[in-house]
Amino acid sequence: SNGLIARTCIPADTIYVRVFEDRMDLLRAVMVGASGTPYHDGLFFFDVQLPPSYPAEPPLVHYRSFGLHVNPNLYSSGTVCLSLLNTFGGQDEAELWSPEASTILQVVVSIQGLVLTAQPYYNEPAWARAGTPMGQRNELPYSESTFLQSLQTMLHLLRRPPAGFEDFVRDHFHRRGQLVIRACEAYQDGCL
Repeated sequence: SNGLIARTCIPADTIYVRVFEDRMDLLRAVMVGASGTPYHDGLFFFDVQLPPSYPAEPPLVHYRSFGLHVNPNLYSSGTVCLSLLNTFGGQDEAELWSPEASTILQVVVSIQGLVLTAQPYYNEPAWARAGTPMGQRNELPYSESTFLQSLQTMLHLLRRPPAGFEDFVRDHFHRRGQLVIRACEAYQDGCL
């Protein structure tokens, strides 16, 4: 109907990827925020385009941000800042795109595991490291703000789900909605 077909469901049903039937160079991925993070039970959508030079060059990844900045690596413009995508300088070659070894699976798992983390404050290299007084002072308010922006993202998705994922979004929040409300109540009561 909309040209998207399901192709892949990976790690424990937390990442879903669909490709366009008539454009195999375009993919749409959704990640379910992990429990224990400010992203829990949220849905995070990424559009992926394989450039003509792929795999010599990494895929182009755009985060569907709704104008929100939910993470230092996910800009409100939709830019995904990740060394694997050559949008951030990596520390060593293992972090950079390698035409011989890097994959789309590696990209989506890296976004989920390295970006949508329990302590997103520390994703910003200019900010204090974990365990420092500045880090301890700023990490909690940042996570609370991130959770609120994740809730705003959920509302945007419920109002305007991405094409091809309308049923998925509805079903996800039908199943997980009560847990999202409980998480809101826990945050309100001071329990993280």
